[in-house]
Amino acid sequence: MNDYIYERMDQKKISKKIKKLNKVSDKDLDDRFEKSHIETFKKINCLDCANCCKTKGPSFNKKDINRIANHLKISPSEFSNKYLSINDDGNYILESTPCIFLEEDNYCSIYEIRPKACASYPHTNTRNVRNLFPYLKEHASTCPAIEEIVINIKI
Repeated sequence: MNDYIYERMDQKKISKKIKKLNKVSDKDLDDRFEKSHIETFKKINCLDCANCCKTKGPSFNKKDINRIANHLKISPSEFSNKYLSINDDGNYILESTPCIFLEEDNYCSIYEIRPKACASYPHTNTRNVRNLFPYLKEHASTCPAIEEIVINIKI
């Protein structure tokens, strides 16, 4: 599959939009993000892009490590030593990108048991989304869905 190509929105416009959204009440903000998230994923297919898998390594919690190691029929410590490192925040992350589980057609070879961070990406369909504004600003340049979700929210 070809990489998803889309027109990038200026990063300053994303920041400006998030600044405006910061004035919206928490409940209303969460509801608006949820609605925009649903509408966006009617149009965007992550398999057309997979940029998150190509450029960002997810974090892995202990349950993720145990589940994936069991699937691979190796010990959790072997999985961690072979594929993961610990970042500055003390989180387990992939040693390198692109993700070792990303296949050539942008499918994930462990999709059914993928890490929690992958399953919930891009984290725009959640409560207390205001807490994610710095994250969303940072990741809008990686994920067209985040950009689309943010710009389509009515103010």
